Amino acid sequence: MAVDIVTFGCRLNAFEAEVIRSKAEAAGLSDTVVINSCAVTNEAVAQARQSIRKLKRERPEARIVVTGCAAQTQAAMFADMAEVDRVVGNDDKMRGAAWRETRHAFDLGASEKIAVSDIMGVKEMAPHLVDGYASGLPRVFVQVQNGCDHRCTFCIIPFGRGNSRSVPMGAVVEQVRTLVERGHAEIVLTGVDLTSYGADLPGAPRLGLLTKQILRHVPELKRLRISSIDSIEADDDLLDAIAEDARLMPHLHLSLQSGDDMILKRMKRRHSRQDAIGFCEQVRRLRPDVVFGADIIAGFPTETEHMFSRSLDLVEQCGLTFLHVFPYSPRPGTPAARMPQVAGPVIKERAKRLRAVGEAALQQRLQAEIGTMREVLIESEGQGRTEHYLPVAIAGERVGSIVPRLIAGVDGERLTT
Repeated sequence: MAVDIVTFGCRLNAFEAEVIRSKAEAAGLSDTVVINSCAVTNEAVAQARQSIRKLKRERPEARIVVTGCAAQTQAAMFADMAEVDRVVGNDDKMRGAAWRETRHAFDLGASEKIAVSDIMGVKEMAPHLVDGYASGLPRVFVQVQNGCDHRCTFCIIPFGRGNSRSVPMGAVVEQVRTLVERGHAEIVLTGVDLTSYGADLPGAPRLGLLTKQILRHVPELKRLRISSIDSIEADDDLLDAIAEDARLMPHLHLSLQSGDDMILKRMKRRHSRQDAIGFCEQVRRLRPDVVFGADIIAGFPTETEHMFSRSLDLVEQCGLTFLHVFPYSPRPGTPAARMPQVAGPVIKERAKRLRAVGEAALQQRLQAEIGTMREVLIESEGQGRTEHYLPVAIAGERVGSIVPRLIAGVDGERLTT
C-alpha cells in the first residue's frame, strides 16, 4: 500500500502534505500513514492523538509517523504513544533524507522514535515544486515563506516552524510558470507569515515585489491569490498590485485577532484597531469590490465583555465577510498561558456569538451578489468559486475552467446561477 497523509491545520500543511507524500514514497516507504499535525490549539493536538489511535485500530499493520508543528513542539508526547512508530521534525519532513532514515530505522527495527532537529537552526528554505498535483487541478498552492520572527503571546507556531525564511523570487516565478504550463488556473501564495516575505533574502524584496514579478513574468497566469496576511506589513507594491491587476484576486484574509487595543497589546500584536480599520478602508478605495476575511480570537486572557464587544463590532467596522473564529486555547510555554484566564464557558459563548456575527456578515455579502456578473472557477462537479472566493452551485462545466455567470440567488451558503 502507498503512503497516506492525514493533514490537520493550515493551508501550508495541506501544501506540504503533497511534498511529504512524494519524498516518503521515493524513499520506499509503503503501508505507512503520516499524521501531519497542527499545534495552534489544544483541540488540534487532541484531534491528532485521536486520529492516531483510530488509525491503529483500523490498520494495525500500518506504520504511523507523526510530523508537523505538534510533533516539533511535543515530540516526546507522541513518541510515548504505543501506536506511533516515528516522530519526524517539521523541517525534516520536507527532506528526502529524513524519510530514507525512517525507512532504514523501520528495516532495522530501531527502537529510537524521535527524528526531530532544532527548528531554530534552520536558516534557509528550498523551493518545493509539487509533482503530485493532478494536471488541471483548478487551484494549487505555492509555498514562498515559512516560519515567523514575531512572538505573539498566544502563539506556539514559531517554535514549531522556526524563524522566518523565504524562497528566492526567481525560484517562485519558475514554480508558478511550471504550474501554469501544467494547466492550473489559480495559484495561491502561502506561508506562515506571508507579509514578512523576503527579509532574509539579498536586497530584502517584499511580498508586493514578488507579486508584481509573478504577474509580469507569467502573463498566462489567470488568477493569483494571496493567503493570510498581516495588514501592518503590507507594502506599497502589494497595494499597487491589488489596485492595478485584475488577475490578483480581490480577497484578502487578515490576521487581526482582536478589535480591542489593550488586548492587542497583551497579545503583542503590532497593529491597533484603527490600523486594521484604516487598512481595510485604504484597500477598498483601491479595489472597491474587495472582500476581507479575518482570524479573531474569542476569550483571550483578561478579555472583558466590553473588550470582546470591540471584536464584535470590528466585523462591521472593517466590513469583514469571512470570519475564522478561534476560542482561546492556552498553549504551554507561551506568555498568554500565564495570564489571568477567562472561564471556559465564557470563551465558548463568546466564540458562538462571534461566529453568529460572521455568519450574518457572510449572508449579507451573498445577498449583495445577486444580479452581478462573476467569473467562476469550476473547482469540482457542481461547485465553483468567484473572484471573491464565494462558493457557487454550478453544473455542467469543465473542472478547471473559468466561466462568466450572472448570480441569480442564494442557496444556504452558496450562490446560484
